[in-house]
Amino acid sequence: MAYTAADVKKLREKTGAGMMDCKKALDEADGDFAAAEDALRVKGLAAAAKKSSRTAAEGLVGVAVEGAKGVAVEVNSETDFVAKNDQFQDFVRNVTQVALGASADDVEALKQAAYPAGGTVGEALTN
Repeated sequence: MAYTAADVKKLREKTGAGMMDCKKALDEADGDFAAAEDALRVKGLAAAAKKSSRTAAEGLVGVAVEGAKGVAVEVNSETDFVAKNDQFQDFVRNVTQVALGASADDVEALKQAAYPAGGTVGEALTN
């Protein structure tokens, strides 16, 4: 199945992947948009797993208190540039609020909790 430059652009906008990654995914999926999107998602998860072994010495700590309950959530990044980014700061704020409302006792349970923008905290972390 053939695809157009508009298809590559649409896939790039939807996934946030690079132009050449989108083109390659569409090539490998024979133009099937859904299959290309899935392939990019799997590739993104593999890249995230590879990066998870690196040292992340920067980051932020989110703190929230409601009544008698309080949480502190530490989210690390590899560079201070990321920690200063508005999108990263919003993520930390959102995860802190999710942790306050959830009954998660550890990181793995928190990753399974619903994220305000949709999906789970774990999915938002890898996007």
